[in-house]
Amino acid sequence: MEYVIETKDLAREFDSAEGVLLKKKRKIIAVDHVTFGVRKGELFGLLGPNGAGKTTTIKMLTTLLVPTEGDAYVHGWHVVKEAQKIRNHINVIFGGERGLYLRLSGKDNLRYFSDLYGVPATTQKERIPELLQLVGLAEHGERKVETYSRGMKQRLHIARGLINDPSIIFMDEPTIGLDPEGARSLRAIIQGLTSKDKTIFLTTHYMFEADELCTRIALLKEGKILKIDTPKSFKNEVSHVTIIEAEGHHIPRELIDALEARQTVRMVTTSQQDMNQVLQIQTEPSTDVVMDILQSLHTARLSNIHIREPSLEDAYIKIMQG
Repeated sequence: MEYVIETKDLAREFDSAEGVLLKKKRKIIAVDHVTFGVRKGELFGLLGPNGAGKTTTIKMLTTLLVPTEGDAYVHGWHVVKEAQKIRNHINVIFGGERGLYLRLSGKDNLRYFSDLYGVPATTQKERIPELLQLVGLAEHGERKVETYSRGMKQRLHIARGLINDPSIIFMDEPTIGLDPEGARSLRAIIQGLTSKDKTIFLTTHYMFEADELCTRIALLKEGKILKIDTPKSFKNEVSHVTIIEAEGHHIPRELIDALEARQTVRMVTTSQQDMNQVLQIQTEPSTDVVMDILQSLHTARLSNIHIREPSLEDAYIKIMQG
């Protein structure tokens, strides 16, 4: 099968110095011999915790960072030996506000980046209004970017990323920090790009976002790929369980230990949400088992209990925890 992005044992190490007086060097493996391929027109997701190597992978694929070992190809061109050829056919969109000139208007930002990419003036006259329309900024193109909301700035980032009409777009957490409405609007734009024959390589921390957008997902942990599959196949990993979620203050450790000791319980995880402790229990999908667990939870002071079907996030946690 032909891939437009392909890696073969791709690796990247960094030197790190430890100690205050006597600096001791050690190697940090950011990306550990990963191999994968992305098909044309695919929306491919790379998921993993902070420090897993997602951004380092993107930087190597976009020719911003030279691999320590292995090879990577974009459109068949080698990321080191043929970097300039690749740069003419890709673009990168980062989350946050970096990379825009706040004192320029949205339209002037796009003109500036058009010039950087060598887009002819005649092409700019048509493309810039089209891109502003695409991202919902047609009525705000003359305004200075410093007056834009965070969501508007991120939509302008999308327009900037399309200014050279790239066939492959790399997106590194594009919806980070956006309010729900802004993130939903941006996801709709991203989803629409694949229908325009664009290939998208996406990193995100939001599991529901990856589930909604991605055709396939790679899970990355400590620089290694654990698994590559479709969102549906990932969710099938936990299709045989029921999820019980309970919220409360100071859920007793004894209760958590007792739940973990049950043969019918597959996994128990705890997290903090605002002032509440959240207890998540993956159990066998038997009515009697679920009712028995609910009965035991009523011994604690809980503010909320609900039962739901497994999600991509549940599969992610299961695979990450091994």
